[in-house]
Amino acid sequence: MKNQIHHRTCNLCEAMCGLEIIHRDKEIISIKGDKADPFSKGHICPKALALKDIYEDKDRLKKPVKKTENGWTEITWQEAFDSVAEKLVETQNKFENSSVGIYNGNPVVHNSGTMLSAPAFFRTLKTNNKYSATSVDQLPHQFLAYLMFGHQLKIPIPDIDRTDFLLIIGANPIISNGSLLSAPDIKRRMRAIQQRGGKIVNVDPRFTETSAKSDQHIYIKPGTDAFFLLGLANVILDEGLVQDNRLTNEIKGLEEFEEISTAFHPEKVEEITGIASNIIRQIAREFTSHTKSVIYGRMGACTQEFGGLTMWLVNALNIITGNFDEPGGAMFTSPAIDIKPVSTKGHIGKWSSRVREAPEFANELPVATLAEDILVPGKGQIKAMIINAGNPILSTPNGTQLKTAFESLDFLVSIDIYINETSSLADIILPPATGLEVDHYDIVFHSLAVRNTSKYSQALYKPVKGAKYDWQIFKGLKKAYLKKKGNYGIKKRLSGLIDDLITPERMLSQALKKGNWSKEINISKLKKSPHGIDLGPLASQLPEGLYTKDKKINLVPDEVKNDLKRLIKKLNQKTNKLGKLHLIGRRQLRTCNSWLHNNERMLKSNSCTAMIHPKDANKAGLNGSNMVRIKSRVGTIEIPYELTENIMEGTVSVPHGWGHFGGIRLNVASSNPGVSINNLTDDDFIDQLTGNAALNGVEVDIERVA
Repeated sequence: MKNQIHHRTCNLCEAMCGLEIIHRDKEIISIKGDKADPFSKGHICPKALALKDIYEDKDRLKKPVKKTENGWTEITWQEAFDSVAEKLVETQNKFENSSVGIYNGNPVVHNSGTMLSAPAFFRTLKTNNKYSATSVDQLPHQFLAYLMFGHQLKIPIPDIDRTDFLLIIGANPIISNGSLLSAPDIKRRMRAIQQRGGKIVNVDPRFTETSAKSDQHIYIKPGTDAFFLLGLANVILDEGLVQDNRLTNEIKGLEEFEEISTAFHPEKVEEITGIASNIIRQIAREFTSHTKSVIYGRMGACTQEFGGLTMWLVNALNIITGNFDEPGGAMFTSPAIDIKPVSTKGHIGKWSSRVREAPEFANELPVATLAEDILVPGKGQIKAMIINAGNPILSTPNGTQLKTAFESLDFLVSIDIYINETSSLADIILPPATGLEVDHYDIVFHSLAVRNTSKYSQALYKPVKGAKYDWQIFKGLKKAYLKKKGNYGIKKRLSGLIDDLITPERMLSQALKKGNWSKEINISKLKKSPHGIDLGPLASQLPEGLYTKDKKINLVPDEVKNDLKRLIKKLNQKTNKLGKLHLIGRRQLRTCNSWLHNNERMLKSNSCTAMIHPKDANKAGLNGSNMVRIKSRVGTIEIPYELTENIMEGTVSVPHGWGHFGGIRLNVASSNPGVSINNLTDDDFIDQLTGNAALNGVEVDIERVA
């Protein structure tokens, strides 16, 4: 048989790189970048090869398994659906609907089948205890989009292809390939800014891979980005550096914002941020001297104690300087499939978590509260969990406590293709067909792309006999649950028969017909365009595109005003307890959170080490040892360390996504399991405005390990 070529999108990160896969029957010969893809233009990162490894992995689960006294035993799909349904109904009948909790992991938004099919099943359960990776990631973006623009998914994107000044706050896009900024080959896009005479400034506690490609790096103390941004605002407004702004009449609260900024002059915020006042003034003046400037804030800006205020200020500074909804500034996308009209705009506090009384946002509770709502006895206690495509023991704060909580559950079901730290505690694991076996459309990331694009990837291979797609799993669970609930009458059965005919492809086809580009794009055209279709640069949308009732940008929401009291209090107190260091995470190119544990190719060249400044190492007496012990309020880890001056003094960096328990490959111990940073992160340390976990800025101590 001759070699054949298959084109598709890589779904292992947000960049949506096009792939050219050469294969012969079931053998994958090579995976390389698709030069004909108009968006990625041949760029890929090393993770693309993991698609071959996942497809060929003998340890990947393909049929449901049940935990027994003799280990994991394969069962039929119907037995699995019935067993899960029986335990869920039994739990809810004995307690209440919310005694069942749901956690959706990050891979959900990378899989169109799950995105389209899972919500219908979860709504059927009628539980308020819903959690996801959102509250250890991008929640501040969504929270402020709701408060300022009227919809949680109205998230502005930095138009980096046309900007002349890019200010990066708490992000490392060269490694992440962009995040909430789908922009393949971001290194080339950054270089283009410089080639047209522009400038890139990176603000981070660590000199990162992105810093190395920037024109200027500024060290900042972890968790103090909001103070730095308010310092910029102070200079910009005090010196009258605001440019002409087309949206002035559409902005509420300009005078109030100016008044807020007066308390944060550069000399006042210099000590708490570690950034000299003359540097703050320089950046403010340079940012406003360019006609096309934009601030991009991401993971490090979100996952800190003032994550909500930081993302508010990123938006606010782009707005007041005239760099909002304008080419080269922060803009909104016009995706071919727009999920905003069918999604909740957002709401705050319709219900709260049971123990801490933390308010929900847009139907989800902060995941930092999950363990306590399982462990603390009493009315409303969570007794059973469904984990969908997630490994929260490694990816959420205080993973050790969460492991204890999951072990105490009456029932746990995991929808996952591997046995990992979380799924290993499940009673039943339901593995969907994945990767090269499924059709794919990036519903979320086309909505966050630096250009308007559309692409549909058809499956390369059929799943093995007896395997099921994710959408088939969720439909099977829903049907079995309704039967066990005694709620499967004639109408429900007829509805179920119709539902069985509705595939993700049909749902995508209907969504395209209702989308922004319905005259240009349909499912048939996408099938004939395997490289994808470029729909042009981002275009201005405001004020018509706002979701606020009065079609105004709410520059200073009430919730923000209330939280500013906390920021001012922090400004007026000592910022660091004697001897304490601050923990930050870091991402590595060959990992994607905890997704790729099973992939030896991806893990073998990575190192799970702590980065420590030489002065901090000397103070702690680490000289002569190979390992360091790091302690926080909630836990302790021992980890190899490396000394580097590319990290701010007083800061320790540990990569996230590590800590696999050694038996990941079922019968083979991992050669480099590493340790989990989330054994140090604190479930009590959150952004009080949004409920997002503060994974960065946790106070820690270090000591020598003999």
